[in-house]
Amino acid sequence: MPLARLYDSRKRILVTGGAGFIGSHLVDRLLGQGHEVLCLDNLFTGTKRNIDHLHTNPRFEFMRHDVTFPLYVEVDEIYNLACPASPVHYQYDPVQTAKTSVHGAINMLGLAKRLKCPIFQASTSEVYGDPAVHPQTEDYWGNVNPIGPRSCYDEGKRCAETLFFDYHRQHGLRIKVARIFNTYGPRMHHADGRVVSNFIVQALRDDPITIYGDGSQTRSFCYVDDLVDGLVRMMDSTPEQTGPTNLGNPGEFTILQLAQMVLDMTGSRSEIVFKPLPQDDPKQRRPDIGKARAELDWEPRVDLQDGLRKTISYFEKILPEVNLA
Repeated sequence: MPLARLYDSRKRILVTGGAGFIGSHLVDRLLGQGHEVLCLDNLFTGTKRNIDHLHTNPRFEFMRHDVTFPLYVEVDEIYNLACPASPVHYQYDPVQTAKTSVHGAINMLGLAKRLKCPIFQASTSEVYGDPAVHPQTEDYWGNVNPIGPRSCYDEGKRCAETLFFDYHRQHGLRIKVARIFNTYGPRMHHADGRVVSNFIVQALRDDPITIYGDGSQTRSFCYVDDLVDGLVRMMDSTPEQTGPTNLGNPGEFTILQLAQMVLDMTGSRSEIVFKPLPQDDPKQRRPDIGKARAELDWEPRVDLQDGLRKTISYFEKILPEVNLA
């Protein structure tokens, strides 16, 4: 490390998947704290639109790169967020999805080992599968189908967690693992197939609101600003706090309740239509965040209505561009 860096509180931080929905908000937060950020993305699901406002910032750097290939850079911290996170995108090329989670983890862990720097892994509530325990606590091992259409993502993320903890035990690497539950907000991809963006886009276009199943399945929705606060707190926590730690909003809503809320807030004329539930779709999903409260002094502050209002406003701005494209 150059001598000057030893006296500078500013860090150089690598964010993989930094042009994605959550990644770009994390990059904003880190730059706002005065750090230098190297934003890495292959732009498979990320988009330059999410980071266009940052290119004049002298502390921001963008690199187009796929984490399944080795990377040789000098940084002080690594946030590994690279991986398509919606079923539409991760099922498009399931082999590549698994490679991104597994090879990507190996490459980033190797980099962190060489640099002797802390590394954060964005894991997922999908490691719990279709849970038999509700709400989900970190000591629950999950109920995952290892050969189903969602397995490329679920099992890829589970394997990545294994690698992180093995590097921690075998090499003494300082790791942080957070299991991220449903997150929403501005910069979600309009066609990512996730329920919040689906409902908002359909409502704003007066298209039918598509509910898979009978709408009684539940989800918990965390606004992106709250989640990013949790990610940063996790990275900044003591070395002993490795995780895995649930980060999400424990407020639980049925899919039908969410649809009605979006209809009411947009004033849409859309009708609700029901379609068959996809294979292995979880019936319930709600985090137990007792560990995050105790260890990170973290809990979500933005309620669903306020978060939806901001997200709807974002889609109202970008949909005219999308419709013309």
